[in-house]
Parts: sequence; structure tokens; C-alpha cells
Amino acid sequence: FLVLLVGVVVLVLFIDFDSTKIENRNANPYELDIEEFEAVDDDLVQYREVKQIKVNSEKPIAITYQNHKIYLLQDSLLKIIGIDGRQINQIILKDTPRAVALSEDEEIFILFKNYYSTYSKELISVFDSEKENDKSVFTSIAHSDGSTFVADAGNRRVLIFDAEGKKKSEIGGETDAESKHGFIVPSAYFELAVNSNNELWVVNPGKHQFQQYTLEGRLKGYWERTSMKIDGFSGCCNPAQFCFLPNGDFVTSEKGMIRIKIHSPSGELKSVVAPPESFPEGQHAPEVCCDESGNIIALDFDQKRIRIFELK
Repeated sequence: FLVLLVGVVVLVLFIDFDSTKIENRNANPYELDIEEFEAVDDDLVQYREVKQIKVNSEKPIAITYQNHKIYLLQDSLLKIIGIDGRQINQIILKDTPRAVALSEDEEIFILFKNYYSTYSKELISVFDSEKENDKSVFTSIAHSDGSTFVADAGNRRVLIFDAEGKKKSEIGGETDAESKHGFIVPSAYFELAVNSNNELWVVNPGKHQFQQYTLEGRLKGYWERTSMKIDGFSGCCNPAQFCFLPNGDFVTSEKGMIRIKIHSPSGELKSVVAPPESFPEGQHAPEVCCDESGNIIALDFDQKRIRIFELK
């Protein structure tokens, strides 16, 4: 009897061990299947890719565009290149940069971890802003009408600096009396930009929300779209990147399920620039900017290429 009992126990243990091998486990009924959300109707994709420029760096960081020139941050360099990919100029930066912005007269603003530097269009250093505290993690920068706007993911706020780089005020992100949380920033994806109407727009990433402010920091309105479907945003911090078309439409770039889309100023989906299939095995949301004709310029961090899309 004891021999039989030991044999049964051994058999049960063997069956249990064998069934828990990875190849023999049942499918996880709670596993998130995003395949159905990655499919995009062909009629929605109204752009085509027309050009790629290889980035000769293991660490491309950011781009912006103005007056037929692409401003590219990589490693500890600022490179200025033509739309044909030819290098025009470059400078070595004093620190590891995080983002770049331009004024209308091509003054250059380089963002670092807790301060920013300004350069003339001749690439001559002008001044550094006041440094913020060690908790600060600067992620995005924009400039308009003598003021510079910086997104600080570490402190979940937007800082407004004057023309000399001194802090004037800050924005906490509260949309009404009930939203005491302000900006919800789960990770270092916290973006802002100023459109051609001098309106400051800030992403509240944890709410998949765009908030509109005056240049003085007064809230004017907001819109949000939370959805796994193509007309919305999902995940902890999307959209991860955005810019404006000349007509005021939003160009949005998402991480997780990587895709680039066009939304109207009130939030409605208008078209898709690049569906998820355009980024096979991609891990990072491309940074986006636009040229005068409305072409989309995307920095693909995974392929280490600048990719240019135009309307079909």
C-alpha cells in the first residue's frame, strides 16, 4: 500500500510539473491582445513616406524644423541639416540635451535636465536660464513672444521664463475646482508646444488630455480622448509627442502602440500619418515636427532615421 501511495504521489507531482512548463501552460485569459486595435482602415491613412535620412548616432535625442532646416540633437551635439540630409553646421553642447526649440528669428533654445541654454542663429551662446531643483526633469520646451515655456516632469508643472531666463510663473495643470491633482505625469513624457495663434498647449499625459493656455498661463480650455481605438489615446502617458500643422491641426505620436495621427484643434481624428505597421518592433514614440507645406518629419528613435511623410 505504501509503495502504491508513493507511486501515486510521484505521478501527481510529475503531471503537475509537466503541465506548468511554459510550452504546456494554458493561454492567459487576462492577457491584453492589442492586435485588433493595431489594424487601421486604409482610407484613414492619408500620408505616404517619401524620404528617410539616416542619423549617424547611437543616441538620437530630438528634432525641430524651421526655414528649410532640420535641427537635430544627438549625443552631446546640435546638428543643423538640410532637408536633403546634408549637414550645414554643428556645435558641441556643454551637457546632454533633452529638447530643442526655436524663436521666429531662429534663436535656439536647448533644454537640459533642469535648465536651458539659448544660442543665436549663428550658434553663439547667449545665456543660461536659472537652474531649478534636483527633482526637476525637463522634457519639453517652446518659445513665443519673449517667453519660454518648459515642461518639468519631475515636479509635474510648466514653468514660464522671461527673456533673460528668469522664472516668472508656473502652471500646475488644474482644469477645475475638482481636479486637485493637476498634471498627472507617470513617466518622463510631458510635452508642450505653442501654435501659430500664440496658444500654449500642454499634454496632461495621465489623462490623455490636451490643455490650452494663454501665454500668461491662464487656462482657456481642454479636450481629451481615452480609448484603445484609433481615435483616442491609451496607456500611461500618451500622446508622448506632438506638434502643429500650419493650419492648427495636431500631429500626435504615441508610444506602446506606436502610431502618428492628425487631430483637429477640438480633438476629432482627421487622418492617420503612419499606422503601427510602419514601426515593426518599435519601442519609442517618434518625435514629430512639420515643415511649411504640412509635411510630417518624424525622428524614429528605433530605426535611427528621420522619416518624412507627405499627403497622398
